[in-house]
Amino acid sequence: MPHKGFFSQGLMVLLSAPATLDELENLLRGRNIVSKHEKSDNWELSGPSILIPFRPEVNGYVTVDLVDRPWPDKLGHPQQEPQLFASWSMGHFGPFAFPGNLERAVRQSWVWPKAKEIVPQHKAFIRLRSSYILGAEKDLLCLPKDYQPLPELKFITEIVKALMKHASALCYFNPNGEVVLGPIEFLKKLEFAESNNLPALENWSNIRLFNLEGNWLMMDSVGMEQLDVPDHEACFLMGAYDTRNVASFLRDAELYVLNNDVIIRDGDTMDGPGNIKWQGKSFKVGIVPPPRRVLRWLPCDGSKPPPNVVG
Repeated sequence: MPHKGFFSQGLMVLLSAPATLDELENLLRGRNIVSKHEKSDNWELSGPSILIPFRPEVNGYVTVDLVDRPWPDKLGHPQQEPQLFASWSMGHFGPFAFPGNLERAVRQSWVWPKAKEIVPQHKAFIRLRSSYILGAEKDLLCLPKDYQPLPELKFITEIVKALMKHASALCYFNPNGEVVLGPIEFLKKLEFAESNNLPALENWSNIRLFNLEGNWLMMDSVGMEQLDVPDHEACFLMGAYDTRNVASFLRDAELYVLNNDVIIRDGDTMDGPGNIKWQGKSFKVGIVPPPRRVLRWLPCDGSKPPPNVVG
């Protein structure tokens, strides 16, 4: 399954037209840019780029590069497109990015319905990736011993905030959390989190809804692996619970696990929608892509879920 390796985070800005490094530098004025590379031989690995230090004492940097073509939502053929295929597998499009993520993000864009209209208009993108092994010796650890994902993700998101002011910026795209947000929606969600001293989960993690067999529904989160914690799924009978309440339950569960650094063991319960207990169980792979570990929650209401839900 995807994991943090060469890159530890990855965020994107989709553009209506290609940008230039000079334009990016102007938007990032005041930040320390340690290097600049005008040319690139393989766009899959990196386009023209600039390098910004995050934690240089442990070789931590954020690379910001330009790709003058649409987001490659498919894995690529190992023989016909070997560079694209290898780049996906090495995390060059995000450490947890999984093919088809942009299509899924648009389909499940409940916060920003205009995604279906706007996203197909993009012609290029800005790619931001954090790493601790750029130019380092082979035996250097992928992540420092004192690695903390939250400050890192906040830092790279602040760079995105500056780049979203580009005249060609159509939207923000988090391929690891399968989130697309227009410039206004991106800023509103970020400002709400900051003003309430909360992690910007709605900028980093999507909440999705799926139909299962037997009139069952499943809501899940995607993207929490960016913060080194599992995603969550909630499965329930259609009409039994308000989906807005279930979505809130998933966000509460995300925050609880993230803030308290707790492990939910199989059989543990939490108060949830319907003023009843919901019981959790860990799975190595969720019901729908992308592949990642999840905590699956079922209501303690006597309902009998489909066999593939029980596991």
